[in-house]
Amino acid sequence: MSSRRQVTIAGSLLTAAVAASLALPAIAVADNAPGPGSSEGGKAMDKAPEGVTLTTTLPKKISVDNSSGETKDLVASVSNGGTKDSGKIYLAVVGFDGLVVKDVPGCTPIPKNKLPKGSNSGFACPVTNLAAGKSKSFKVAATFDLSKTGKICLPVQSGDTKKTYWQQGPVPFGTTSPSPNAPVTPLLLNTENKPAAPAGDKGGGKNELPKTGVGDEVLPLGAVGTALLAAGGAGLWWTRRRPSEVTPK
Repeated sequence: MSSRRQVTIAGSLLTAAVAASLALPAIAVADNAPGPGSSEGGKAMDKAPEGVTLTTTLPKKISVDNSSGETKDLVASVSNGGTKDSGKIYLAVVGFDGLVVKDVPGCTPIPKNKLPKGSNSGFACPVTNLAAGKSKSFKVAATFDLSKTGKICLPVQSGDTKKTYWQQGPVPFGTTSPSPNAPVTPLLLNTENKPAAPAGDKGGGKNELPKTGVGDEVLPLGAVGTALLAAGGAGLWWTRRRPSEVTPK
């Protein structure tokens, strides 16, 4: 075989190898994976069906446009880490204080009179079935008022909404180093927001938001009526439980 032909063959093999290496990452991310996220501030609530383990994740970092207040990179994900299919479930995306949920494509707005106590907005997202080892992600359109704190909550309920299997939050997004002159402000998960300028006292601590973390109360969701489910809505409300009451059996 001539040296020229050997070089040609070697060049062709190298080109094929490079093309294959470039194609592999595209195949790897095609499985609707939510990407890196965190379940920080999440707790198991009512016992899920045997073989089903449901959790949620939020991005560790999002950003806010300082001029419009619109958030970027806010994605809510629900995962089944168990060995059996979940069956029908609901994921709710609920906003508090300075964080207002504007839209979650594929989900239904929660009526104002059925929002969880203390929240300002929310959407109920039906998931027909979540296979074992799979996850489903929802892109969340929201605004964030940087003069306030802002929290988000992700409860996961059974198809009949009588049980809450998991709840993440209400967990805050925020920054301790505000940059009012920058085009965007990065916010970190589970960080209380520090406004760029004093916002003034608007009621003191009497309307203090619920906090997450060790020893803090969790505000689980209650069930909704059959009529609301038939209408395609999700009437959700908070009921207080102490940690001892929400420990999985």
